[in-house]
Parts: sequence; C-alpha cells; structure tokens
Amino acid sequence: MGTTARTAQLLVAAAVTGLVLAGCADSERPAVERVAAEFEDPSGDAARRCALLLPKARAQLEEQAQAPCDEALADLPLEGGAVERVEVWGGDAQVRLGGDTVFLSRTSSGWRVAAAVCTPQPEGPYDCEVDAS
Repeated sequence: MGTTARTAQLLVAAAVTGLVLAGCADSERPAVERVAAEFEDPSGDAARRCALLLPKARAQLEEQAQAPCDEALADLPLEGGAVERVEVWGGDAQVRLGGDTVFLSRTSSGWRVAAAVCTPQPEGPYDCEVDAS
C-alpha cells in the first residue's frame, strides 16, 4: 500500500473516530444539563442537590462553610439561569448558565458537580467557590 493510500485511510479513520466521539458527547448533553440545572435550582431539595456533588467537592464546601452541605448551599450565590452552552469531553463537562459556570465529572453513579459558582479569570482557570480540586 502506498503512502498516499495509507494517509487517506488514517484520515478516514480519524474522521470516523471524531464523529463517534462527537456523537457520544452529544448523547451525554441532556444528563449533564439536567444535573447542572438541578444543582443550581435554589427551590430544589437540598439533600438531593448535595448528593449531586462529588464527595470531594461536598467535603470542601462543608469545611469552608463550617456547616453541613444543605446549610452551606443556602449561603452560596447559585444564580443558575438558562443553559447557554454545554461542552462534554470524555468524562468531564462544562455547563455555562446565565448566572454561573458548572463543571461536572462522570462517575459510576452518573454525572456529579465537581465545581460551581465559577468565575473566569483573565490569566488562568476559573475561580470556583465550590471545587473538588
């Protein structure tokens, strides 16, 4: 097989892989969007909203607030709003809402919030009040 034919095969394989991955990401969008919106909803059940956090994010929130998760949530400026953009890459996702940006990670239990109440920084990553890192 010539170099041109091999290159063409590699390009086709890469394109197919990209389409498959894009399809997977698109299929995850509704679940990612639902978790982010449910977490940001101040009228939602606090225990359920706390269960949507990664364990490390929940521990960080409780430690920072010196209060149980359900009480700490009440003090967060969760502004939510309409979903403006959803990006999914592998086991991670970002949801930009009208009033917040939420980062999620896929776990064996489904999508969970890894970071919330996030503000973009000019020289670096987002600064988040809730953060599993």
